[in-house]
Amino acid sequence: MMNDGLIHGYLLDGKGGARNLAWAEIEAWEPGQGCLWVHLDYSDAHARSWISDAAQLDPLVAEALLTEETRPRTTAVGDGLLIALRGVNLDPESEQEDMVSLRLWVEESRIITTRKRPLIAIRDLREQLERARGPATSAGVLFELAGLLVWHMGHTVDSFEDAMDALEDRVVAGDSANLRSDLAVLRKQTITLRRYLTPQRDALTHLMAERRSWISERDQMQLREVSDRLLRHIEDLDEVRDRAAVTQEELASRISEQLNNRMYLLSIIAAVFLPLGFFTGLLGVNVGGIPGSENPQAFIIFSALLLITVVLQLVAFRWKKWL
Repeated sequence: MMNDGLIHGYLLDGKGGARNLAWAEIEAWEPGQGCLWVHLDYSDAHARSWISDAAQLDPLVAEALLTEETRPRTTAVGDGLLIALRGVNLDPESEQEDMVSLRLWVEESRIITTRKRPLIAIRDLREQLERARGPATSAGVLFELAGLLVWHMGHTVDSFEDAMDALEDRVVAGDSANLRSDLAVLRKQTITLRRYLTPQRDALTHLMAERRSWISERDQMQLREVSDRLLRHIEDLDEVRDRAAVTQEELASRISEQLNNRMYLLSIIAAVFLPLGFFTGLLGVNVGGIPGSENPQAFIIFSALLLITVVLQLVAFRWKKWL
């Protein structure tokens, strides 16, 4: 449970486990005791005060940990690394493309992370430490956390691909109800998520270029795997976006084809009745001398002529392959 902005504090034992700390133990911590991980809610006044004053951080670092708006990046400050990452918000009531920011300050013997909204990746990492199966160093915490953030993105990307498969099936089945709006929503979601993931890829690439004595070669290999996985997610999003665009074009083409067929049918009907309307209008004028006006069989003869005209028109349309 959070206490005055403290979500949790752990002292790593160097063997994959950690001991939970309270505020008093965190404030009394010294580097010789082991690696410290402090996770805070930066919107809390006590947490903000500790970061600004008691944590003895560079003012630039303290400001970055407390800033409301941020984008993925990696910045070297002395021997430490200031990193901002994003994770997918997996809250059932949130939008799938909604992203949660996580700010990290990583040194050899201390990690400070801040957030405003919960992240499942943090929960997973805590469970690893409590089962003594977590990372043993600050670099391990950083790269494991980056890996969990990217891994959880896979669920959202997979859901977009499943949604795209379903939309394509609906197009094939001819179910066009709300299809255009559903495609537009999916394209918007993929574009928004990709817009967040691209700078995250750049941040991880920059992080791989940073060489620190406390970052081992194994840590670097793990980070490369994370970066490759993120790149695959971005490529999958590009594929979903392109498929959605192609499906929209196919849907627009089908709608246009249906409209053209209906207009064609109406044109044929109009062409059939055009001469009929001409004849009936010509013989229906209220003037003298209309042929057949004195003949009691004139109406039958005229109707037969109209019928013959329609048949001749249909034969002509058939011969022209208009029908």
